[in-house]
Amino acid sequence: MRPLRQLTPLVLSTLCSFTLFSVATLSSSAHATEQAIFSDIATAQPVFAKQGMVASQEAIASQIGVDILKQGGNAVDAAVAVGFALAVTLPRAGNLGGGGFMLVHLAKDNKTIAIDYRETAPNKAHKDIFLDEHGNAVAKLSREHGLAVGVPGTVMGMELALNKYGTLPLAKVIQPAIDLAKQGITITSDLANSLAGSKRRISQWPSSKAIFYQADGSNFDIGDTLVQSELAHSLSLIAKQGSKGFYQGETAEKIVNTIQQAGGIMTLDDLANYQVVEREPVKGTYRGFEVVSMPPPSSGGVHIIEMLNILENFPLSEYGHNTAQTIHVMAESMKYAYADRSEFLGDPDFVDVPTQQLTDKAYAKKIASKIDLNKATPSSEIKPANFGIKESPQTTHYSVVDKWGNAVSNTYTLNFSYGSGLVAEGTGILLNNEMDDFSAKAGVPNGYGLIGGDANSVQANKRPLSSMSPTIVMRDGKPFLVTGSPGGSRIINITLQIILNVIDHHLNIAESTAAARVHHQWLPDSLWIERTLNKDTIKLLEAKGHKTKVQHSIGSTQSILVDEQGLYGSSDPRRAGSLTVGH
Repeated sequence: MRPLRQLTPLVLSTLCSFTLFSVATLSSSAHATEQAIFSDIATAQPVFAKQGMVASQEAIASQIGVDILKQGGNAVDAAVAVGFALAVTLPRAGNLGGGGFMLVHLAKDNKTIAIDYRETAPNKAHKDIFLDEHGNAVAKLSREHGLAVGVPGTVMGMELALNKYGTLPLAKVIQPAIDLAKQGITITSDLANSLAGSKRRISQWPSSKAIFYQADGSNFDIGDTLVQSELAHSLSLIAKQGSKGFYQGETAEKIVNTIQQAGGIMTLDDLANYQVVEREPVKGTYRGFEVVSMPPPSSGGVHIIEMLNILENFPLSEYGHNTAQTIHVMAESMKYAYADRSEFLGDPDFVDVPTQQLTDKAYAKKIASKIDLNKATPSSEIKPANFGIKESPQTTHYSVVDKWGNAVSNTYTLNFSYGSGLVAEGTGILLNNEMDDFSAKAGVPNGYGLIGGDANSVQANKRPLSSMSPTIVMRDGKPFLVTGSPGGSRIINITLQIILNVIDHHLNIAESTAAARVHHQWLPDSLWIERTLNKDTIKLLEAKGHKTKVQHSIGSTQSILVDEQGLYGSSDPRRAGSLTVGH
């Protein structure tokens, strides 16, 4: 073994700061009998800590979050610090120019708040904005164009969370991000590969090419330093002026000028008038646990609860983890939920979303009664429910728990990897292409694979539908599992499987994270599977009528499980560079 002085600082910190344990085995009831911390049967080991924990998709950002906890900050302070840090260290998804959703659980008040800082459509947007003269949707307009950019919500969302529920000043939690942008970050293999893979889309914009590629246009190599001095300046303005340093003044003017030069319609008034919305979380129960998740305009929470309600009618624990029978009933429940999603979900400030009906256990029982245990139902035979109501790819998630029992589950995004690829000239800020999450035309899939109708049509000041599903599972009124993931339309099913793996299949959080995943979204009628799923299981699924298809790895969960012993965390091995850190 090498002497400690030869170990990297990150490895040394890991050895000194936390110990690896497996989670206590859980029964399928909320009042499980706890067993020993160590479990010889576990096939993967989570990170263990006593005081606090951060799980994120990027190691430096995770460490920054834990440093804030060590300095006496609470979970919200740490979450905001991580959010700003990821804008520097994970530019493909961490952001200032995007938006997202945050669940905050306050232990003292036993209250959970849903903070909606999703982007909005500019005031001049309308339902035909992405159609050509023949009425056909033009993908480039909603993806690589000034029209693609929604009014960003991240900065105001982070500020609201900190001001209302944090304890530290904004300048303190944002300073690590400023330092990283100013001094530069080391290009990792993950960052080098993602920049190379997105080169066409990013380098078409001179303001972006100048930052993310060498002066001669070549790619950065692993180990090079990426300095983002303009982003450091933008962050410094926010540190001094709060959200006004983003939504007004020089940064706002530069954002609007860049968008308009790229053909967009956003105005300074659009930025100045943006508002964060605090909403009531959507809640359900599953085998004695309470599930708290994001309400519309996220479609995640509603349909996670809808599927859990369906699956509660089946003995998944007896069927076994990732057996053909378990995956079969999961896939069938996914089809019904995603069919409903296509019809009813949208911005609740614009459309009447039947949340109560969709999350009703009696409704779920009717769906469960339709599921044939031996035969897959073709998607063509599944239609959205009739409630008498006419209206209805790269993201990042992180989870934080502090020593007081407060918890944050946050998912935010630019939509595509690096969003529109467009950096607002002189700001270092990558701009989203979230307008692609609207339904450009009824019956045409949007960026999330949603076959949309009027509920998710483009309207001025409307929030596009999202699959982002930050979730907290409660046991006896306290946070038990804090989780979420990127993954576009797959996010809902990814989060569902983490919950099932822990509650039904008694896997610790590391095993739950590493286990093979599946995904069905009604249309196309295809069961997506990861390549590690057992081939015999695949054959049994195909014998039931499922059309299986091996896809890219599904998701990147960042999860923390809480019990009497302490905190157990796991970052998804599917993405390089992620890290769970505790103290």
